Amino acid sequence: MDTAHAKTVNEVLEYFGVGLEYGLSSQQVASAQQMYGRNELAPDAGKPLWKLVLKQFDDLLVKILIVAALVDFFIAFAGGEGLGAFVEPAVIVLILVANATVGVLTETNADRAIEELKAYEADVATVLREGRWTVTPAVEIVPGDIVEVAVGGKVPADVRVAAILSSGLRIDQSILTGESGSVPKSVEPVAAGKAVYQDKTNILFSGTVVTAGRCQGIVTGTGAATAIGKIRDAMAGLEDAETPLRKKLDELGSLLSKVIAVICILVWVVNLPHFKDPIHGSWFAGALYYFKIAVALAVAAIPEGLPAVVTTCLALGTRQMAKQHAIVRKLPSVETLGCTTVICSDKTGTLTTNQMTVVRVTTLGADAGHLADYEVTGTSFAPEGTVLAEEGPLACPADQPALCQLAMCAALCNDSHLSYSSERGTYQRIGEATEVALRVLAEKIGIPGYAAMPHALARLGREERATYCNNHWAEVWRKSYTLDFSRDRRMMSTLCSGPDGPQLFAKGAPEAVLARCTSALLGARAGAATVPMTEALRVRLLQRVTAYGSGSALRTLALACRPWRDARGEVLAGDEVGLTFLGLAGMQDPPRPAVARAVAACTAAGIRVVMVTGDNKATAGSVAAQIGLLGPGEAEGGPSTGTSLAGLEFDELSGKERERAAASLVVFARVEPNHKTALVDLLKAQGHVVAMTGDGVNDAPALRRADIGIAMGSGTAVAKHAADMVLADDNFATIVSAVAAGRAIFANTKQFIRYMISSNIGEVVAIFSAALVGIPECLNPVQLLWVNLVTDGLPATAIGFNKPDPLIMQQRPRRASQGIVDSWLFTRYLVVGAYVGIATVSGFVWWFMAYEGGPQLSWAALRDFQHCEGTACDVFRSRNPSTVSMSVLVVVEMFNALNALSENASLLSIPAWSNPWLVAAIGVSMALHLLILYIPVLAALFSVVPLAWAEWKMVLLLSAPVILVDEVLKLISRTWFSEMATSSFGPSGGGSVRTGWRLSLPWLRRATGGAVKYSPILARAGGVDLTRKRSDEFGATRVASMP
Repeated sequence: MDTAHAKTVNEVLEYFGVGLEYGLSSQQVASAQQMYGRNELAPDAGKPLWKLVLKQFDDLLVKILIVAALVDFFIAFAGGEGLGAFVEPAVIVLILVANATVGVLTETNADRAIEELKAYEADVATVLREGRWTVTPAVEIVPGDIVEVAVGGKVPADVRVAAILSSGLRIDQSILTGESGSVPKSVEPVAAGKAVYQDKTNILFSGTVVTAGRCQGIVTGTGAATAIGKIRDAMAGLEDAETPLRKKLDELGSLLSKVIAVICILVWVVNLPHFKDPIHGSWFAGALYYFKIAVALAVAAIPEGLPAVVTTCLALGTRQMAKQHAIVRKLPSVETLGCTTVICSDKTGTLTTNQMTVVRVTTLGADAGHLADYEVTGTSFAPEGTVLAEEGPLACPADQPALCQLAMCAALCNDSHLSYSSERGTYQRIGEATEVALRVLAEKIGIPGYAAMPHALARLGREERATYCNNHWAEVWRKSYTLDFSRDRRMMSTLCSGPDGPQLFAKGAPEAVLARCTSALLGARAGAATVPMTEALRVRLLQRVTAYGSGSALRTLALACRPWRDARGEVLAGDEVGLTFLGLAGMQDPPRPAVARAVAACTAAGIRVVMVTGDNKATAGSVAAQIGLLGPGEAEGGPSTGTSLAGLEFDELSGKERERAAASLVVFARVEPNHKTALVDLLKAQGHVVAMTGDGVNDAPALRRADIGIAMGSGTAVAKHAADMVLADDNFATIVSAVAAGRAIFANTKQFIRYMISSNIGEVVAIFSAALVGIPECLNPVQLLWVNLVTDGLPATAIGFNKPDPLIMQQRPRRASQGIVDSWLFTRYLVVGAYVGIATVSGFVWWFMAYEGGPQLSWAALRDFQHCEGTACDVFRSRNPSTVSMSVLVVVEMFNALNALSENASLLSIPAWSNPWLVAAIGVSMALHLLILYIPVLAALFSVVPLAWAEWKMVLLLSAPVILVDEVLKLISRTWFSEMATSSFGPSGGGSVRTGWRLSLPWLRRATGGAVKYSPILARAGGVDLTRKRSDEFGATRVASMP
């Protein structure tokens, strides 16, 4: 029943055919269960193992490897060379299986991590059926049931309030609406036809919690028909979008596949005349031989270890981020964070502590003409903070009569409970957040006397200290009666007996309490004198309340007391008169201490932060101003501005106006789930990479729609399931650390991709050049696979541990469309790869032509190897030359791994030991290479033999210069290139981030008369002038070492 909020109680009862005194009959329950089903949401269907496995093969490069394996199997069958011929395809298959295994395990482990944060709660409900109240499992509730809920209970379904059985009813519905505090509920129908969840004041929503009062109601929706169920349905059908890194890796794979196809065909065509050479025995054998070379080229060009290395690097990143309280559910999201341009953050619990705290107190001063204003520090339920007067901090605030009486009233006129959990290391509350805030205020003020001095309280353990002062007042003053808060009185009173006789303590809305006050307590040190409450004094106090509300959006309560001279032990509403005003307490859900710095870091990093909340604009604007999102003049909660909007104001905008609003929006208040989703869609359409945070069920659709969904560890299971990442500490500052980690991971990803691609280019150059000039193949596919996966794979993984740039959060976000490899970087790949290939072939040729222990052939004889006959062909079957080539390839890649410590910094400034993992990986790789050379069984498998010292010297001589080659390229980068980024948000900048290269070659311009301005190979359009300062000339934000 979607319109229950607009109907009277009798109309709702008539709709379901039920009475408040009898409830549903058994037949009605059975019929309703068949019609509506069980009161539960359909569980998430986990991804089966076979789908996870198939997902690992859905990659173009992997598919090429599968084809290469099939071709190799065909050659093995057709060649008739025995079981040895099946080694190569078997190794390729093992590689594919290993890659798939790594992917499945890491994804499974990421899903397991989230299980640690899930808390299963078995919900029950008190239901009236056939005239009897029973406790029934919540899943068996049906629409039309009469249920009763009380303080501390969880609402089992969507319920229309029918009768309030206490003086008031308040509900914490923050999981659905994001409101920071509990809200009152009533029985009266809502007049507005179109009402957001926050305005449905007579509906209790499934999953929300009763914080005060007791009521009976009619179930109007269960399961998928509840507000939570509708949000869950909105998430259905949303597909996970590809991450920027995945897209770029796919583009790289597509490019490599085209290059591989061209090279393989070219090798085949070039060698067609050699199919009939005598060394092959027949035309068919020759065709198979060159087909095998084509397969070797394919294997050489594909970085087989890349998927495993990328997955491993991301997995290592998730482990490091978990130590910083960020648990990653989906591995690719780690890297996507690095290019985030907009963070849409929930306010309550993320930007704020979600722990209501008194921050301002007002009492009378030494006389009625002066109001004493105090600031109270602290941002949580911990009894840690200072009371600051105009002249400075008060050493013992309880020595002030007004503050002491105010603390006493705050502790006694209070039904909440606060405790410290040593197991969780947190303070836990039961009851209203505003009442807990008053308890914490009483602890900060303390109790009078030397023994209660702050240094004495500090000696207490956390469990005892949490409520030490409150317990003191409770022992001195025994509570005998409580008159609960009601909507008409707007206040609460308690009757207590103490050393000065019975006393009535009251607190409530300032307007209501001040109207009942006839005197006010002075704040002078000597005595506890009172003055009459004049109309002028009352007006001044109300003006202070208004200032608290408009300036800082504080929720203000007034506290008062009076002696109890009646013999009755029961307090009536008429007794709340003749009160003595004690003071005002202004409270708020304060911003987290680190949030302002985190927002500033986001601004410096070119990331826009948008606050999205269910609270009103005034409260949201106040918090936004405190954390630096809004200026003081922009924080007013008035009409809509370009930076602040309410949900209903957003609904009234046209399509173009919404686009403009999304481009400049900073505070989005009073929102429903559809507003969050619409904002994400608009920002993504403008080219932004959007991160959305949330903890409630209402946040789930937007979490799924965003590029990065970030749920809170204390949030709902629905939000966690929808998110890519979970913040165990609910802290916005952790998001900024995660963004820095994502940027560092992408930077390291570029480095190990550069390392692996340059190695693969070297292998292609070696194979292709050997085939082109007509000399024997210097490496076979199994050797190439070993190099690509083992000897290259370990250093590539270790490169993921490179220390991040200390200025990484001073750089603008990269575009999501920005490639992993730009033109200049690809040129560097080609140069380094060409050297690797030439060095590999040179080692092969050296062994045949110049090595004293070799045949010392002429160049012509080496090229004419196809026409050898008889025993003359034995020299070309020797394994020594390919062993030298393979060793050169391995060792040159170890030196090249050192080049990858930094993209542009010289090894003279970044020593090898700056990444000890890389040094260890190089050592292990070399040990493994020596293992296959000197263990006969492995040597036979990889077609290698042990090398002599003279051969090793040549290997080192050919390999080491790769460092000099890359040092020259780095020098060119530092001298003539500078990567700069500009960022703009909104319509003027197109909401995009542009990054470009500009080439500055003054000497070349002079030599050509200024004709050469840009190199089409080394420069890209849209570059940024190098006359601008480099990013490292500005302040630095250091981040932890992150893979």
